[in-house]
Amino acid sequence: MFRTALRNVLAHKARLLMTVLAVMLGVAFVSGTLVFTDTFGSAYKNKSAKSFDHVSVAIRQDGGSHDDGQEAKQPPRLTDALLTEAGELPGAGSVIGTYSGFTALADKDGKLVGGEWGTTGANYYPGKGGKDPRYDFAAGKAPRSAGEIALDSRTADRTGYGVGDTVRYSTDGPVKTAKVSGVFDTDDGSVVAGGSLVLFDNDTARKVLGKSEYDEIDVKAAAGTSESALKGAVEKILPKDTEAETGASLKDEQDRMIEQNTSAMSQVLLIFAGIALFVGIFIIANTFTMLVAQRTKELALMRAVGASRRQVTRSVLIEAFIVGLVAAVAGFALGIGVAVGLEALMNAGGASLPDGPLKIAPNTILVALLIGVVVTMLAAWLPGRRAAKIPPVAAMNSVHASPTTRGLVVRNTIGSLIVALGAVMLFMDDNYVKSGGAATILVGVIVLTPLLSRPFIAAAGPLLKPFGVTGKLSRLNSVRNPRRTASTASALMIGLTLITAMTVVAVSMGSAINKMATDSLKADYAVSMANFEPLTPKVHEQLAKLPEVEASSALRTTWGEADGSNTRITGVDPKAFDKLVGLDFTSGSIAGLKGNAALVDKELADDKGLKAGDTVPVKFDDDKTARLKVAGVYKSNEMLQGLFTPTSVVTPHLSKIQDQQVLLKMKDGASDKAEDAVVKALGDNPAIKIQDKDDISNEVGGAINLLLNMLYGLLAMAILVAVLGVINTLAMSVFERKHEIGMLRAIGLDRSKIKQMVRLESVVISLFGAVLGVGLGLFLGWVAGDSISGSVKTYTMEIPVGRILLFLAIAAVVGVLAAVWPARSAARLNPLQAIKSD
Repeated sequence: MFRTALRNVLAHKARLLMTVLAVMLGVAFVSGTLVFTDTFGSAYKNKSAKSFDHVSVAIRQDGGSHDDGQEAKQPPRLTDALLTEAGELPGAGSVIGTYSGFTALADKDGKLVGGEWGTTGANYYPGKGGKDPRYDFAAGKAPRSAGEIALDSRTADRTGYGVGDTVRYSTDGPVKTAKVSGVFDTDDGSVVAGGSLVLFDNDTARKVLGKSEYDEIDVKAAAGTSESALKGAVEKILPKDTEAETGASLKDEQDRMIEQNTSAMSQVLLIFAGIALFVGIFIIANTFTMLVAQRTKELALMRAVGASRRQVTRSVLIEAFIVGLVAAVAGFALGIGVAVGLEALMNAGGASLPDGPLKIAPNTILVALLIGVVVTMLAAWLPGRRAAKIPPVAAMNSVHASPTTRGLVVRNTIGSLIVALGAVMLFMDDNYVKSGGAATILVGVIVLTPLLSRPFIAAAGPLLKPFGVTGKLSRLNSVRNPRRTASTASALMIGLTLITAMTVVAVSMGSAINKMATDSLKADYAVSMANFEPLTPKVHEQLAKLPEVEASSALRTTWGEADGSNTRITGVDPKAFDKLVGLDFTSGSIAGLKGNAALVDKELADDKGLKAGDTVPVKFDDDKTARLKVAGVYKSNEMLQGLFTPTSVVTPHLSKIQDQQVLLKMKDGASDKAEDAVVKALGDNPAIKIQDKDDISNEVGGAINLLLNMLYGLLAMAILVAVLGVINTLAMSVFERKHEIGMLRAIGLDRSKIKQMVRLESVVISLFGAVLGVGLGLFLGWVAGDSISGSVKTYTMEIPVGRILLFLAIAAVVGVLAAVWPARSAARLNPLQAIKSD
């Protein structure tokens, strides 16, 4: 049986080509993902390990001993005195104190360098010999005064700054200038990931970063002293609420974080690889079903000479094993190329991945081979089982066995029951159950696809009528074998279902954010730090003085408890607030916001039974309490929520006066002139972000579109596999119908008409899959939107008609392109030879 299976594979290698390609692409996606994440993780670990070369023991604050709200009240612990004491311990070789914090660096055009989160400032701590072992200078020298800074080499290359250039930077508001004293190399993770690092001398770093103590004190062991021994000595001098960690444990912690990040990336990519493989199952099943149908006489003869059903099934599975093994080996080799390509692509996009050798783990090879073989054999099992069940005499009487009506009835019954189960699940209150219901309906529709194919293709009849005989023949060919049409269309349907659903959710979410910004804000501009850290109060003071400003208010935010419930408490200017926001009140109004009054959101009011005129007890972060009169109850959203009260109520409870945001209403509205006035008032500050309503919407919408485009790219593999499925089905169908095509040629149908017939058949099948995919995608988008609307009040489902029409047009083009090779093969058949074929 093995020799028979091998002979069959070699005899039908051309017809198995598309199956090999489909499995190969899926395996390449999986193995490429695993090789890429293993290589990236290994390189990142090796790179980051160097940053711990100078650390044997690190002294840090004990994060679990206090909360962030009370941290500022604690006396300094990681002080110069502790640093000196640690350096004098037996076994201590050297000691370094570190500061780190947000530092916005402006490029030569005044734009922020390194992104909103990756731009960092730190201290240069001169140890023994006046050098800081963390940094190697490629040019110039370390900063020594407040007027000097040093830049990492990647940032220097990107911005064009060199030693001696004057740069502008900011940490919490005011813009400062300094000269570049040097350029250094670093293995800092944020820099490797595309951020920037600015170094100050130690005293300047403490001042500009607003530090009262070191973030960490790193002690390097002297020769002959172990990390554990040094840690024991350090623990004897630790102040309260601090802890000591060895360099090895810090490195292990960093490695775990890298593994978590790469694992998360790998999981996302593997999900889409799984989708591509799932789509490939339809192609494999279709291929082996057709091959078995074309070899029914051969299989019958095997049964007649003594082969059992099990042996026939085993023969088909052996063929699948060989095909899967070949595809897996080829896919793994291609996957290595995919990994190299992914690295190059991300580096081209500015990711700056660390260099390192390609890492191919034994598990990756094993997984690639198993996936290729197992997926192929599973998909081929049902066709093999069907082949074994055909009686020898019945098989001898027919060249190609057609599917039984009974089988389709059973399939349709099962599919209907699955859809009914999914529909019931949709009426449950739990969102997870609803999501499961939507997925169940999707499975049910896939099972019902043969049933749905007939009415759809019948409905397409009028569109095919203008093509005359070829249109009629293509329609009849499409419904000749409903299972085959269904499998081919389902492969395309799955990809388009996901693409449509994601597009609907993304477009609807973008509109919801835009509506939220329009309805909630009357202000023309919102001013905040680029990294969303608090602003210095001087920013509001400067902006309030501008003659172009009609009204302004700082949003001074803290956290506390309102009648025992955790809530955000925001101090505002009660005289200006009504001109800056649009609140939808259910009771009361903003007019009562004066003195010890507050506006509360509807969720809190409903929970506590509050209404306008009631009094609510509030406990602030400093443990002091106040009783505030409810001036109004409003409907909250993601932009405006919590408790609003006059700034005079909030300020006494803050340990450090800071503003989260400043809202501005301009006399003449938003304009380039008004924005320029705000920018100039802030000194063209790279650390501060000035946004109008469109900017706020576009910031979220841009992130959504970026994510959507990434998902389009990841699903492109599934669509490509589906296209291979259409090509495969048509090519094998042409081979199967050689006799029929020969007869058509003999009675006068020319080559161009034969090509047109195959192309139309391909377009009909592709559009069937596309229409089903778009319909299911809209359904899934509705289910997802129903869940989202509970948390995003402005969310309403929007149907992106333009994009959906584009998807359908692309499906039609896919049909035309997929038919090129099969149509050409059909047209080139010799009529006489084709008529003589079985």
